[in-house]
Amino acid sequence: MSTDQVSVFRPFKLIALFCVFIALALNVVAVLSPAWVTSDLYSLSLWEVCKQVQDVWYCLSTLRTDWQVATLVLILAGATITLIAFLVSLIAFCRGAYRQSYRIIAILLFAAVVLQVCALILYPIKFIDSNMLKTYHEFNWGYGLGWGAAIFMLGGAILFCLRTDLYEDPYY
Repeated sequence: MSTDQVSVFRPFKLIALFCVFIALALNVVAVLSPAWVTSDLYSLSLWEVCKQVQDVWYCLSTLRTDWQVATLVLILAGATITLIAFLVSLIAFCRGAYRQSYRIIAILLFAAVVLQVCALILYPIKFIDSNMLKTYHEFNWGYGLGWGAAIFMLGGAILFCLRTDLYEDPYY
């Protein structure tokens, strides 16, 4: 009589890798987005501010104010850490020796989440504090994609923290 063992494959790490990839893609689109704050005659991104005067748009660089530079640096640092975590997890997943790197990847992603959330909280506070726009304005899709990237980074970090190897019981 032989007993066959069947183990359940739980794809948490593969889903985490996919979450990190989505976070990285959302971060890139958010950084390149031309619309973080908009109104009828005004548009603000991480790179430039544009104003419409008599049907002509005039654009200036936003890298002259300290809070906008700080926001950009925090988001780019978070994106860089996310890219490093993605590459480490991809290499580890392909090599099959990924158990040693789970904790490192999760720590990197939690650090990226902290940087991203700090930038996304700093941005509206300093925007409103600077009195740049005294009319109706909206935080647009570029800002929303930044929050989406932070959520996917957090999800990936949590999934990389799960220790499924301790709970796999063989089924007979």
